[in-house]
Amino acid sequence: DVLDPERLIQCPYNKHHRIRACRFPYHLVKCRKSYPEVAKELATCPFNARHLVPQADLSDHIMKCNDKGFIEQDIVNQSSGFQREQTNAVSTWQAPPCDEDWET
Repeated sequence: DVLDPERLIQCPYNKHHRIRACRFPYHLVKCRKSYPEVAKELATCPFNARHLVPQADLSDHIMKCNDKGFIEQDIVNQSSGFQREQTNAVSTWQAPPCDEDWET
C-alpha cells in the first residue's frame, strides 16, 4: 500500500538502506550530508521532494510522475475560483431569538 507509513523505501543515496516511509524525509536529509558525491548526481522532482532521480532521467521522471496530477488539479481548482468561493463563503447562521434581558 502506497499510503502505509510502515512500508520500506530504498534510499537513493545508498541502495542498502531501506527506510520506513514515515521516516524517509528525515533519512534523506541525513544521507544527503553523508553522501555529497551521490547527491550532486541526483535531481529532485518538482512535484515531490522525496523523488530523487539521476539528473539525466529527470525529464523522463517528470513526464511519468504520479504526483504531477495533484499539482495540476490544484492549478485547475485555483484558476476556476474554487478556493476563492470557499474562502469568501458567508455564513447564513443566525442566533435564535432570546427572551432574556440581562439588564433587568
